[in-house]
Amino acid sequence: MISVTELRNGTKVEMDGGLWECLDYSHLKMGRGGAKVVTKFRNMETGSIVDRTFNSGEKLQDIYVEGKTMQYLYKDGDDFMFMDMDTFEQVTLPPSLVGDAAKFMKENTEVEVAMYGEKALTITLPNQVILKIVETDPGVRGDTVSGGTKPAKLETGATVQVPLFVEQDTSVKVDTRTGQYLSRA
Repeated sequence: MISVTELRNGTKVEMDGGLWECLDYSHLKMGRGGAKVVTKFRNMETGSIVDRTFNSGEKLQDIYVEGKTMQYLYKDGDDFMFMDMDTFEQVTLPPSLVGDAAKFMKENTEVEVAMYGEKALTITLPNQVILKIVETDPGVRGDTVSGGTKPAKLETGATVQVPLFVEQDTSVKVDTRTGQYLSRA
């Protein structure tokens, strides 16, 4: 158990029958009466965000979330197949858990999966991935003062904006957090 005054960004707790991650907190000392802790939590299972206010003496059950390195193997229908790199055990994860990470995952990509017991909670991709452009228009130099951009479709199906000089079949580095082109690879 931890006191609500010990909450920090990223602290994971169990409350109201669910698993929650603290996104924001602030400690308010009132002129009269006790202090309050105003927090913002994200449900790690559904993704919903809730604002909660606690009295400074309240306690919450903290949880231990283990990070496991897993390798993305393939997509089976709607589900995604991963392999635990330590035990070589295969795990099936639903698309609701993978979310937007699917846009930048190609086969054999290693990801970090947050696990609580035997339950997968979130997936974290590497900050940068190298992907091949499968479709883009030819770059035409025009009336641009600074470098222009054009859309390019990647091998995973995602579309990113790339500079005009980048051609089809070129490998590019993409930031998985923002979905932006970084450089040619």
